[in-house]
Amino acid sequence: MISRRIIRIKVLQILYAFYTSPDTSINNTEKELFFSLQKTYDLYHYLLALVIEIQKFAEERIDLGMKKHRPTTEDLAPNTRFITNQLLSQLKINIPLNKYLTTSKLTWNDQEDLIRKIYVSLIDEDFYKEYMQAPQQTYTDDRKLIEDIFKYIILDNEDIESLLEEQSIYWNDDLDFTVSMILKTLKKFKEESDERQALLPMFKDEEDHQFAKDLYRKVVVNHLDNVILIKQHTVNWDIERIAFIDNLILELALSEFLYFPSIPTKVTMNEYIELSKYYSTEKSRNFINGILDKALKDLKKENKILKAGRGLIGEEEGE
Repeated sequence: MISRRIIRIKVLQILYAFYTSPDTSINNTEKELFFSLQKTYDLYHYLLALVIEIQKFAEERIDLGMKKHRPTTEDLAPNTRFITNQLLSQLKINIPLNKYLTTSKLTWNDQEDLIRKIYVSLIDEDFYKEYMQAPQQTYTDDRKLIEDIFKYIILDNEDIESLLEEQSIYWNDDLDFTVSMILKTLKKFKEESDERQALLPMFKDEEDHQFAKDLYRKVVVNHLDNVILIKQHTVNWDIERIAFIDNLILELALSEFLYFPSIPTKVTMNEYIELSKYYSTEKSRNFINGILDKALKDLKKENKILKAGRGLIGEEEGE
């Protein structure tokens, strides 16, 4: 499922578009936000389909070997462990996956060269060779192989990254997060799983769906108040010279502090410091950390931080 970290990143990206494009409206950019999140969910299914295509390519190679005019001993008695991988067999018949791929028209049919290149890279990997030569084939080993393919072949593959960037601007920063979603999904598959095995939902629950909408709107609606608050805590800084993306990260964090009572302030701090590692320089990260820490202490003194339920976790320690 799409985590709140991904939601925060997508909101940051859409806010950047909103403030840098003079003709955009809140409603239109909000639609773009949810379209962007939907594209992440598309990528989740698209990459699950990729391992099936790799297996299909391997099977075709075996078939071609057997049809050679002068087949070798290896051609006539191929190692079929990969093409009989139990987890891949489950994915191939998985109803939710196939239904989504069909509805979304997601296919790897026109990427034969890339599939071939990935397969050639795969069979040269030590983990693949060990899997193929193991004395016995177990479901646990089958699943681990697919996990390793995602972790060591798909995740760090420049060709895949280039393709995704070409196909959708919304996939530029999604590969890491999407692979983590897939790894969680694979853990849910068991040897007895049938074709109805559920995949991850797009959102954990309706609360996360609403969180995406509310976070975006709270930042936009309270933009001027946030700017004033940032100015108050950057007395020795020219706010116009603070990186625009850093200002947006500060606005997001301040909005969570003030308008999301169920989110602990420590969670908000940690999430946006982590997010700044991807979108800011090291100097900016330290700046953001310092400003948020100072602003949070002052807001607490002014009794403007009103947390409830889960949002109270860790608050006593920070007082």
